[in-house]
Amino acid sequence: MTGGAGFIGTELLRQTTGAYDRVVVLDSLLPQVHAQPPVLPDGVELVVGDVADASAWAAVVEALRDADALDVVHLAAETGTGQSLAEPSRHALANVVGTTRLTEALDAAGARPDRIVLASSRAVYGEGAWSFDGELRYPGQRGVEQLSASQWDFPGAEPVAMRADLVHPDPVSVYGATKLAQEHLLAAWCVAHGVPLTVLRLQNVYGVGQSLTNSYTGILPLFCRMARTGAAIPLYEDGLVRRDFVHVTNVVAAMRAALATTVGGVETLDVGSGEFATVEHVASVIAAAYGSPAPEVSGDFRHGDVRHAWADTSRTEEVLGWTPVVPLDAGLRELVAWVDDVLGAQAPTA
Repeated sequence: MTGGAGFIGTELLRQTTGAYDRVVVLDSLLPQVHAQPPVLPDGVELVVGDVADASAWAAVVEALRDADALDVVHLAAETGTGQSLAEPSRHALANVVGTTRLTEALDAAGARPDRIVLASSRAVYGEGAWSFDGELRYPGQRGVEQLSASQWDFPGAEPVAMRADLVHPDPVSVYGATKLAQEHLLAAWCVAHGVPLTVLRLQNVYGVGQSLTNSYTGILPLFCRMARTGAAIPLYEDGLVRRDFVHVTNVVAAMRAALATTVGGVETLDVGSGEFATVEHVASVIAAAYGSPAPEVSGDFRHGDVRHAWADTSRTEEVLGWTPVVPLDAGLRELVAWVDDVLGAQAPTA
């Protein structure tokens, strides 16, 4: 497993303890993601190294050679849409070169996995498809003139839920482009070698254990940190941005289902709650939990951020026999309680 010491990876490891004879994790333990040393289940072999560094794979190659049966979960990635625009090489190295290093390691070991599961992202869709009087079109990236004029939506159009077999990818961020490259690279290798590949395009994952300091991996903990100081949460654009916040438990359940489901060829599926909430709504719920002021619309924007994003999970449910079971309101209550437990129940004053 690559990136297995991160937020999603550690939860997946906890839920699959005992399912494998040997588990090897390659993770760079970047400070941006790992504010604290990871706590991994007993028996997990942690190799600390950069997925883009060929030498980091040496120990992993030996483990691959010894495997009679093999599942590969590829989680390692640099995240962050805005950050990727400023640091494109960093994201390309981790996400693109890191993926080619994985296939090279498999080749070096002569290993052909029983399956590979890739954690991709809804960012590959970009702005996605919009309905213009019933006709699906792809309006593409919102430019600086449009955003500066506070024209957040596309006039006369309604956004459409993201579903891999109906909406084609059209990334508008460097991060999204590198995640789509991951999909293409692994698909090419897997088809050539007859290895089943399941691509899971994740929506906005949140939950207990995610970084409280890295705003690039989730806005909900950031909102909690702001609200507990008594500050008003600032809302980008008009606050009506739609997002599909999916609990990490639901995501890990989808990954486990993908590992247990025999599929042929390349299967690309969407993992989310299947519903959207506005950023204003989740910010208001968090603000109310702390008794902080109502969120305030700032009108600010970030290049690479899309207007609306949520998943149609019907096909994922059909293929994997999976359904998201943790609703947003329950997940938010759990998150607030955990943030207070970590940072101290007595919120500081502003």
